[in-house]
Amino acid sequence: MGDSKFSNFDNMSFHGIDEDSELIPLLTPEDEEKMSNEGLPETLPILPLRNTVLFPGVVIPITAGRDKSINLIKDANNGSKVIGVVSQKDEETENPDINDINTLGTVARILRVLQMPDGNTTVIIQGKKRFEIAEILTKKPYMMATVRETKEERPDEDGQEFLAIIESIKDLALRIIKNNPNIPSEASFAIKNIQSNSFLINFVSSNLNLDVKEKQELLEIGSLQERALATLKYMNLELQRLELKNDIQSKVRSDMDQQQREYFLHQQMKTIQEELGGVSYDEEVQEMRTKAKTKKWGKKVKEHFEKELAKMQRMNPQVAEYSIQRNYLDLFLDLPWNEYSEDKFDLKRAQRILDRDHYGLEDVKRRIMEYLAVLKLRNDMKSPILCLYGPPGVGKTSLGKSVAEALGREYVRMSLGGLRDEAEIRGHRKTYIGAMPGRIVQSIKKAGTSNPVFILDEIDKLSSSHQGDPSSAMLEVLDPEQNSEFHDNFLELGYDLSKVMFIATANNLSTIQPALRDRMEIINVTGYTIEEKVEIAKRHLLPKQLKEHGLSSKDLKIGKRQLEKIVEGYTRESGVRSLEKQIAKMVRYAAKSIATEEEYEIKVSNADVEKVLGPARLERDKYENNEVAGVVTGLAWTSVGGDILFIESILSKGKGTLNITGNLGKVMKESATIAMEYIKSNAERFGIDARVFDKYNVHIHVPEGATPKDGPSAGITMLTSLVSLFTQRKVKRSLAMTGEITLRGKVLPVGGIKEKILAAKRAKIKEIVLCEDNRKDILEIKQEYLKGLVFHYVTDMHEVIDTALTDRKVKNAKKL
Repeated sequence: MGDSKFSNFDNMSFHGIDEDSELIPLLTPEDEEKMSNEGLPETLPILPLRNTVLFPGVVIPITAGRDKSINLIKDANNGSKVIGVVSQKDEETENPDINDINTLGTVARILRVLQMPDGNTTVIIQGKKRFEIAEILTKKPYMMATVRETKEERPDEDGQEFLAIIESIKDLALRIIKNNPNIPSEASFAIKNIQSNSFLINFVSSNLNLDVKEKQELLEIGSLQERALATLKYMNLELQRLELKNDIQSKVRSDMDQQQREYFLHQQMKTIQEELGGVSYDEEVQEMRTKAKTKKWGKKVKEHFEKELAKMQRMNPQVAEYSIQRNYLDLFLDLPWNEYSEDKFDLKRAQRILDRDHYGLEDVKRRIMEYLAVLKLRNDMKSPILCLYGPPGVGKTSLGKSVAEALGREYVRMSLGGLRDEAEIRGHRKTYIGAMPGRIVQSIKKAGTSNPVFILDEIDKLSSSHQGDPSSAMLEVLDPEQNSEFHDNFLELGYDLSKVMFIATANNLSTIQPALRDRMEIINVTGYTIEEKVEIAKRHLLPKQLKEHGLSSKDLKIGKRQLEKIVEGYTRESGVRSLEKQIAKMVRYAAKSIATEEEYEIKVSNADVEKVLGPARLERDKYENNEVAGVVTGLAWTSVGGDILFIESILSKGKGTLNITGNLGKVMKESATIAMEYIKSNAERFGIDARVFDKYNVHIHVPEGATPKDGPSAGITMLTSLVSLFTQRKVKRSLAMTGEITLRGKVLPVGGIKEKILAAKRAKIKEIVLCEDNRKDILEIKQEYLKGLVFHYVTDMHEVIDTALTDRKVKNAKKL
C-alpha cells in the first residue's frame, strides 16, 4: 500500500449530482424495519472517510479520488453493493491503517456511481446499520475486515419522555433552519415529513455543524434515547450561536446605505471583540497615555500631545480621521524627543577608524578630527553641515558610516537623487488621507536618537517640479540657526535637528542652489593617484571581493604591479568603483576555477590579467608626439575626474573661414573665436604673414566628437594650436596646458587643478602651463602628487607661446 500514489483523499461533497438523478425518498418506518432485519455479511470492504460520519438511513454523496477507494467502489458496485464506512481519527492521514480509523462505523449500500468531469468518482451511498470491525483481513488492494453487528438499544416508541425529546428535536431543527440563511427553507418540509423517529435523530445528527470527532461520539452512543438527548444538546448550542449572530447583525442593520456598509462591518467586529473580551479603544488610549509618561519631551510638546489625545477620544473610531489621528499620535510616541546617544571623544580611536576604512582623504579626516576636538572641549556644539564634493567612487557616502562609528552615533542615509516633491522633505498636512511625515522626520524616527550622523546623498541631483522645490525646503534643514525648530507639515510642531550631524555628498556644485550651497562647508574629495588606487585595491577592494565570493587570501594573490596594470589599462576614473568591478572579475575567474576543479595561477601575472580582462583598452590618456603642427595637449575636468584632450587644427585653401567641430559647447567655441581674432590682431608679433588669413580656411577639432565638451579652460590650448599651425613651429614635448583667455591677451585661472594634474601624471606629462592665479591651488596639493612635474605660470598669451613652442619647424612644414 505504501507504493500507491494518491491524487487526493476521500472528501465529503454535496455537489456533482446530475439534474437527471432520481430523487431518493426519505426513510419510512417500514423501510427502517426491513433494513434492520437484513443480515450482516461476515466480511466487508472498509472505506475510510476523512471529514464526515455516515449515520444509518442517511444518504450522502462522497467523492473518491485515490486508487484504493476507486477500486473498492468499482468492485462493490459490480458485486453486492454493500461496503463498510468508517471515519478517520485524523483527516490529515493520507494512508490510514487500523490504528488511524474508528472501529465502529456504518454498513452502507451503493445507490449510484457517477464519473465526474475532473476524473474523480462520486458515489451516493445510504447508511444501513452500525457495525464494529472485528479483524483486518487484508490491506491490498483495499482494506477487508470481518465485522460484527452492534446492537442498538431502542426505547418505547410511545414513551412520553422519548416523544418529548423527538418533538424538541423537530422544533429546534425548524428554528435553526429559520435562523440560518445558508439553509434553504425547503429543508423544513423534509423535517416535518420524516416519520421514523430513529431516522430523524440520525438525519439531524448527520447535518449538524459538528466536527468528525463529535459526530463519531454521537454514532457510538448505543442507546437511541441518549443519542437523541446528546443531539438535542448540540442543537441548543447551534441555535444559541445563530441567535447571537443574528442579534449582532440586527444591532447595525437600521438605516444602512452604501456609506454605512463599512460602518456595519466595523461595528460587527467590535461587538464580536467585546463578546470575546478583546481590546477596546479605551484601552488603546490608556496604553498611549502610559507610554507618554516615559517620554522626555518638553512642556509644549506634552501639552500638544494631551490635546491631540483628547481629540482622538472624542472621535468616532469608525471615521477615516480616527486612523490618521492615531498614526499622528503614534509618531509622537515613536520620535526620540530629547534622546541623544553619547558621543565618544577618544580621538585616537576615531583616527584609527577613519584610517582603517579610507586610504587618503586627508582633508576630510582632518576636518572631522577638528570637529571632534572642539566637541570634546566644549561638550556642546551645534553640528556643522559638511558637503563632500568630488567625482563618483571616491568614498564620499561610505565615509559617513566611518564618521558615525568614530562618533558612536547612529547612521542614517537619505538619497536625494531625483527627488522633486517638497512633501518628501516637509511631509503632508495630516488633514489628507494617507498623510505621512517627511523623510527627514521618518529617518530620525528610524535612527532612534536625535543626534545621528545623517547622510544626504546626491544633494546636487535634487530637481524641482510643479509639486514644489525640495532644494528650497532643504534650506531650513541645513541651517544651524533655523533647524532647532524644523517644521514638518505632518508633525505640526518644531523638531530640533541642531544636534544632527548632516553630511551631504555631491558630484557637481554648479547644480546646487546658491543659498543651499552657502549653508554647507564644502570639502573637496579629489580623485586618487595611481599609487593610492593600488593601495586601496590591496587593502580594501581585493579582501572585500574575496569575502563576497566565498574565497580567502590563500585562493588568489594579486601583486602591486598587476593592480597597477588593471588601474592603468582597464579603468578611467577618479574613484575606484570601476577598479572594484575589474577586481571582481579576477576573483570570479578564480572562484569558477575552484568550483570546476580547474587549474589556475593563485599568484596573478600580467598575462593572467590580460587573459581574464582582455587586452588593455584605455590608451586615451597616452601623450602623442609633437611631430605635427597644430596638435596641442590640453587638460580637462570631467565628472569622473581629470582627463587630457588634444586640440587639432589644420589649414586648407579657401577664403579664411573658421570651422570648429568636436561636439563643443558655446563657451568653448567662443574660446576658439577669441584665440583666432587675437592671433590676427598680433600676427606681426608672432611672425605670421597676415595674408594667410584670407587665403586659407582654418578647421579646429577636438577628438572624441561623440562626447560633449564645454568650458573656457581650453582657451590657451586652442591659441597655442593655432599659432603652431600658422608658424609651423613644434610644440614642446610632454607639455600640457589649461587656462582661459581674453580678447586683451590675458590668461585667467580655471578650476579642477588637482584632477587635471592627476590626469597629466597618468599621461606621462612632464611640464604644465597654468595661469599665475592657479599657483595657490598647486600649493594646496601634496608634494608627492607634484613629483616629476614642472609648472610654468603665465599671465599673458605671449608667455604661453614663448613657453609652449620651440623655434624648430615640424617635419614637412607647409610653406604659407
